[in-house]
Amino acid sequence: MSALPRIVAIITPILLIVLIGYLYARRHKPDLGAMNTLTVDLLSPMLVFSSLTGKDFDLIANRWLLAGGLLVVLGSGVIGAVVAKLIREDRRSFVPPMMFTNTGNMGLPLALLAFGPAHLPASVALFVLTSILHFTLGARLVNPTASLGAVLRSPMVLAAIAGIACNLASLHPPPMLALPLKLLGDAAIPLMLFSLGARMTDVSLRGWRTGLVGAVICPLAGLAIAALVGPWLPIDAISRGQLWLFASLPPAVLNFLIAERHGQEPDKVASIVLLGNLASLGFVPVGLMLALEQ
Repeated sequence: MSALPRIVAIITPILLIVLIGYLYARRHKPDLGAMNTLTVDLLSPMLVFSSLTGKDFDLIANRWLLAGGLLVVLGSGVIGAVVAKLIREDRRSFVPPMMFTNTGNMGLPLALLAFGPAHLPASVALFVLTSILHFTLGARLVNPTASLGAVLRSPMVLAAIAGIACNLASLHPPPMLALPLKLLGDAAIPLMLFSLGARMTDVSLRGWRTGLVGAVICPLAGLAIAALVGPWLPIDAISRGQLWLFASLPPAVLNFLIAERHGQEPDKVASIVLLGNLASLGFVPVGLMLALEQ
């Protein structure tokens, strides 16, 4: 069966939530500052911590796949910086969406459908890697003057450190604690999508043009780096397939929230994110085709 109907089934709910946010904001003009702060400072860290402390997550077993994911992220950033210079866009706005992709609310469901539940923890590992990099390296890219100490003390980084420590020590929260943490973390995804849709009411024509470029460069850069480094990594066929899927994903919604927090052209970043997720209807099937060939 073609992968396209399955991909459409995953992407359609995402786009519908974005559309609801857009329509609501056109009518009511809500102040999203408090909601975005809640999402970045509480709900997203809970999502990372609950993923890291899940009983099926093995950090050490996925170390080479994580190395490949790291190279895809950094390599995409280099390509994004070159493209930003060529099209005369601010690297602080353009480069982070090229590096940090939708590994959570799109990558995890796609990995589950493509590889089955037994291999889902590896995709969770890639999601956690991207989240940690986003709130450390990504935050500094958006705001180079940000204090390194403040970055390291951010709730997302602290949640990741705590989660990694618990994982390495084989410590798992009891069910009565794990469930509310997971529920809080899961709430981050629809809130991020709703906020993205609401922010699209302020997108300019210039933002759309930048968004179109970013929507194409993001998956192309990721796939190019995966093709370059994948054959050299000591990983099995399933892990290589997961790397292909990871490389083909569109920009993460979180890029927009961080850009808005720092006042770094959030309209352009919102355009890159939204158009990138629309373009994933074309690029993600390519990643899946390469992944399933493994």
